[in-house]
Amino acid sequence: MDSGKSMNLPENAFRELKQGEKYIPIIPSEVSIAESTIRSFVIGFIMNVIFSMSAAYIALKLGQGIETAIPIAILAVGVSATLKRKSTILENVNVMAFGAMSGIIVGGAVFTLPALFILGIDNLTSLFQLFFVAFLGAALGVLFLIPFRRYFVEDMHGKLPFPEATATTEILVTGEKGGEQAKVLGLAMLLGGIYDFLIISFHLWRENFTTALVAPLDTLTNKVKLVFSMNTSAAIAGLGYIIGVRYAAIIFAGSMLSWFVFVPLFAHLQSAGGAAASFFGHRGNNSITNRR
Repeated sequence: MDSGKSMNLPENAFRELKQGEKYIPIIPSEVSIAESTIRSFVIGFIMNVIFSMSAAYIALKLGQGIETAIPIAILAVGVSATLKRKSTILENVNVMAFGAMSGIIVGGAVFTLPALFILGIDNLTSLFQLFFVAFLGAALGVLFLIPFRRYFVEDMHGKLPFPEATATTEILVTGEKGGEQAKVLGLAMLLGGIYDFLIISFHLWRENFTTALVAPLDTLTNKVKLVFSMNTSAAIAGLGYIIGVRYAAIIFAGSMLSWFVFVPLFAHLQSAGGAAASFFGHRGNNSITNRR
């Protein structure tokens, strides 16, 4: 099959199948084309390394993980367009699957391993142990995923939205469109790098804006513990774009609830509890003194 031939997803790709209807993929099982090639493994490995570093940085900095399948799919198609032989769609699927594991592996590590340092037991672990824990966690996740793969892909066809998988599939299928998107992604990375460089190196504006720096709001900051903080880095804007307005709004609402309701409330309760403990402790000491 010609890898350069334009492909279109079947009409029933994203809807539930009717009684007795079968889904025929764009690459039928009887068709043999390049899939698990050295090219796909090399490009996938490079993508995995690059996006593992990026995902780890963003997760540790923002406390929010990212899924890397969409940008990797875009870059896979873009890189394919520059090669002498254009990669087949299955090769690009291989690249995406290999590279997209970066977000899963990083998520399992950066949200659990820092707990060892917080608990002060990092001296009981070695670099090999940390690597082995992350490796076994990833392997365990894959093993648990295998039994559910056929169920979610075949039995639940069209019943669940899978927005990221849908977007990734569209990118891989429309290879030419993906190549153009790779240029846009590269330009966005360049602009984001320049933007952060101006913040970090030239300090043209603060990376983190917070009302704690505003003098007239000292009472709210120190007594009420009500603080508004906003990160202005390019990573925040990119993360918001990837997860979409709906989920960004949910995260924003949760942050507002935490910082404007729970933090001031707990601070007030702690202050009231401390005052009560001091009051009753003082009365208890006086009672003991009087009895003496």
